[in-house]
Amino acid sequence: MTLNRRHFLALATPAIFPSVSAAAPLLDPEQFRHHVDFFNGMVPEDPVTSIPNVEAWSWMRNNIPFFSCPDAATEQIYYYRWWTYRKAISATPVGHIVTEFVKKVPHAGEYNALSCALGHHIAEGRWLRDGSYIDEDIHYWLRGGADGALAKNLHQFSGWVAAAVLDRTHARGDAGFATSYLDPLLADYRQWEDERLTSSGLFWQRDVSDGMEESGSGGRKVKNIRPSINSYMYGNAMAIAQIAGVTGRADIERSFRAKAASLKQLTEQKLWNPDAAFFETLDEQGHFVPVRENIGFTPWYFNLPDSGKGYEAAWKQLTDFTGFAAPYGPTTVERRSPLYKLVYEGDDCQWNG
Repeated sequence: MTLNRRHFLALATPAIFPSVSAAAPLLDPEQFRHHVDFFNGMVPEDPVTSIPNVEAWSWMRNNIPFFSCPDAATEQIYYYRWWTYRKAISATPVGHIVTEFVKKVPHAGEYNALSCALGHHIAEGRWLRDGSYIDEDIHYWLRGGADGALAKNLHQFSGWVAAAVLDRTHARGDAGFATSYLDPLLADYRQWEDERLTSSGLFWQRDVSDGMEESGSGGRKVKNIRPSINSYMYGNAMAIAQIAGVTGRADIERSFRAKAASLKQLTEQKLWNPDAAFFETLDEQGHFVPVRENIGFTPWYFNLPDSGKGYEAAWKQLTDFTGFAAPYGPTTVERRSPLYKLVYEGDDCQWNG
């Protein structure tokens, strides 16, 4: 059965991990230990984090799903992602959080916490055998503020925390966890409406607060209407509707299904550029910024675009070497654009190459 955000079927299923006493796994974890030994020896460990390199293998053996692949590079990358993810788990006085940076950065909040990658952290961490790491991280952001409110820097960056909480619930089969956070998820959504909703019904965001400093289509002070944040808010609205439906709060379910339907319609009508066959950014004057960026693929992460209506044409750009295809993974701006550039000066974080 394929699970996605369109339904809540997985809430009735058991957790994905068997007990320790279950039948032996098909894969022997020891055959993958060499990856961790290699990673540990790559560079000096600086800083030493809450789960240090010396404990990396035992932690991974006890927590991660094991994966074997005939392509050696793909397999190595899979284990490298878990090896680095473990570094980002930070034990704090208020529980575990997952950090974006292992070294202290000046724009982070308490305990070096940043919300920019929160959705990614939850999406990947939901597969850990020990669910407390992610559950405590979610608690920090949704109830870790003053008097149990949202963390004060949650809206420093765009996010899809409601959709991520639903993902976590799909993976672990615990409906009660999601429903226990319905009220803070409602507060999160309504705060976004207060801060970023325009009269058009779509949301605006600065590229830096979208986690894309100095992008091809924006700027640090430009209030553009971007495919990214509008896709996130669609995903959040759908997730809240589904969670509210489980609790029997039919009024909230109806309200948020309506919000999601409106965002879907507006994203398809206003952010799809038929000339470019791509979802693009609108500038402050309501005109398309004439460049394809890979945030134009974001609507599919949340199953937003209707199939069979021509939107699939956007994906041709992914394998086009004048589009996003490149030797080491897709670019952030289409390579044919005059806005595409690779530079090693100016802003440290440029999303235009």
